[in-house]
Amino acid sequence: YGYRWEIESGYKSIKRFMAATTSKHFGLRFFYFAFACLLYSIWRAVDLLVQVQLTGEYEHSPIVTADNTLTLVKKETGIG
Repeated sequence: YGYRWEIESGYKSIKRFMAATTSKHFGLRFFYFAFACLLYSIWRAVDLLVQVQLTGEYEHSPIVTADNTLTLVKKETGIG
C-alpha cells in the first residue's frame, strides 16, 4: 500500500504539467498526457542532476520545483 501512495502522488504531479482542455478528441487528449509525462520526466531529471551536483546525493523532495520549471517553460516558449 505504501508504494501506491507514491504512484498516486506521481500522477498528481503529472497533472500540473498538463494543458487544460475540454476537447473530446482522444488523439489530442493523449498527446497532452504524453507531453505532460515528458515534461514531468525532464523536470525530475533536471532536479536529480542539480541535487547531485550541489549536494552529492539525491533526496526525494525536489530542489527545482515544478512551479519554477513551468514558469521557465512558459517564459521561454510561451506555452502554458
